[in-house]
Amino acid sequence: MTFIQSTKIDTSKNYNSITISLASPEMILTRSYGEVLKPETINYRSYKPEKDGLFCEKIFGPVKDYECHCGKYKGIRYRGIICDRCGVEVTRKRVRRERMGHITLAVPVVHIWYLRSIPSKLSYLLGLSTKNLERIIYYEIYVIIEPGASGREQRELLDEDEYIELETKYGFYAVSEEERDNENFFYASMGGEALREMLSRLNMIELKNNLVEIINTSRSKQKKQDALKRLKVAKAFLPTSEKKKVNNPEWMVISVLPVMPPELRPLVPLDGGRFAASDLNDLYRRIIIRNN
Repeated sequence: MTFIQSTKIDTSKNYNSITISLASPEMILTRSYGEVLKPETINYRSYKPEKDGLFCEKIFGPVKDYECHCGKYKGIRYRGIICDRCGVEVTRKRVRRERMGHITLAVPVVHIWYLRSIPSKLSYLLGLSTKNLERIIYYEIYVIIEPGASGREQRELLDEDEYIELETKYGFYAVSEEERDNENFFYASMGGEALREMLSRLNMIELKNNLVEIINTSRSKQKKQDALKRLKVAKAFLPTSEKKKVNNPEWMVISVLPVMPPELRPLVPLDGGRFAASDLNDLYRRIIIRNN
């Protein structure tokens, strides 16, 4: 998930370029004003935002200038006070255009941009085809993350029967305490968690050196071209003197989802007490329902 490093830009200065980088779960949580727990938007009797919902005043700020949700505090003289009854900060309503929330996902999910874009960033970094990555992500097949004493290779794909057999013989509960302490046991997984684990174990400098060696020594033109393409993607995750912030490949797998400010995805009142909603609200709603 991409994020702006600063929310305030000095327009009096001249800029040569901007850099967009991946946001870590910690950065998303730092920018968030609270977790959205419920899929509801507003109460259709009172027309007030539901607490902990997608338009919650406690998270995103009040819908009226200098007035909390319950009405205990009204007026500019109470500015900055957080109501002890409803938990809403007494401030200007325009903060609802700026304040973000978040959804903590029950399981990590892979961002489709990094899977199906051309070239596939995940495919190039992990050296697996997009088709096989999809099978892992959609829980169709296991991938070996740590072979242990099984004699198998890292990132080898397994069906369920093979996984059960190897897990029984060489898994966490089958090895000695010493091997567990040294993390020398068979470990395979599937879904977004498997990809996050593989990406977190990537040594980007080692990957770069291996690709450079292939480019310099391989006689196959196709292998050289493939290595050059992979190297171009790998370089985006390497620290340089020009880059102040390092991209971490595991951040392509999302565990904390940012929720946009409500005024950027508003509910528009229509005749007859109905509302027109942004498509984003429906997408967030589906995510929360499935997450719960």
